[in-house]
Amino acid sequence: MDNQRTINPTGRVLLIYTGGTIGMGINHQTKALEPLDFNHLVSNLPEMKYLTTGIDVFQFDHPIDSSDMAPELWASLVRIIAEKYEAYNGFVILHGTDTMAYTASALSFMLENLTKPVILTGSQLPIEHLRTDAKENLITSIELASAQHEDGTPVVPEVCIYFNGRLLRGNRSTKQNADGFNAFDSFNYPHLCEAGVRFQFSTHHILKPDYTKPMVPHFELNPNIMVLSLFPGIQASIFKHALDAPELKGVVMRSFGSGNAPQQPWLMEILKKASQRGVTIVNISQCVTGFVEMGRYDTGYQLKDTGVISGQDSTVEAAVTKLMYLYGRYGDDTKTIRQMLSCSLAGELHV
Repeated sequence: MDNQRTINPTGRVLLIYTGGTIGMGINHQTKALEPLDFNHLVSNLPEMKYLTTGIDVFQFDHPIDSSDMAPELWASLVRIIAEKYEAYNGFVILHGTDTMAYTASALSFMLENLTKPVILTGSQLPIEHLRTDAKENLITSIELASAQHEDGTPVVPEVCIYFNGRLLRGNRSTKQNADGFNAFDSFNYPHLCEAGVRFQFSTHHILKPDYTKPMVPHFELNPNIMVLSLFPGIQASIFKHALDAPELKGVVMRSFGSGNAPQQPWLMEILKKASQRGVTIVNISQCVTGFVEMGRYDTGYQLKDTGVISGQDSTVEAAVTKLMYLYGRYGDDTKTIRQMLSCSLAGELHV
């Protein structure tokens, strides 16, 4: 991963190309989309020469499909950003859409006290396609990554996703549409910026880091996490086998409504035993909007007695990557991990 070349030698924004639809072309034999070299993408974007921001480009040796994104690749992205941190005003990561919200969430935790923009973007159509959304997404992301206040501080010093005119907090984002250009939204948090004729920033919703402290990169993640969705008719034997895995550290349990679960004694017993064994279980609503309140109904209140922790208004992507990050950082200190899950580390919770 050392393929770096300069488009503009002044250097203000580092553009990191991981792969994804934005840089794909059509294989004329199979008619399927396949990754292309980043040089192809740049050659289709003459508009970049009109940007006043200097741009350096870093690309993975082998572009990846975002379905193959993994914790070790998140660590690679953090290393790239950490190594280049002082040389750039901001970073733009080109990424496939399928796992973009997971990557944005993971980076928000792994880049502690981030003081510069890290903006993920991509496209629903390849850049060479006539109706592509790639050019606007990329150009605007670069402008947002370099935007500064009059005092020289960045306008958006956090991990974000930019797509289709919307700048979203990364760890609040979810892919909502597989076909439309409005691929992402943050259902439980306002947009940070609406990009129309002008940028309309919601300044009071943007994180305000401590500029006197350094950014601290973290590289260790524990991927022994699982997502389980409750549904009518879920069977005790299958649920028990899933939670009995000896390597299991954390579970994101997608419950009903405001955090409710079936009032089945076997379910409460399994959850309690897993929690006592050291497995951390986070309760996330299956609804895209709303807040988990386990004390609101008796069906949710019983979960509190088992040791299940409220995920509040977190997305599944944020809850999964937060568990990976906390177990990677604190090991088997489940007391600290469970305390940290109730805290907003990077704006992922409304507390």
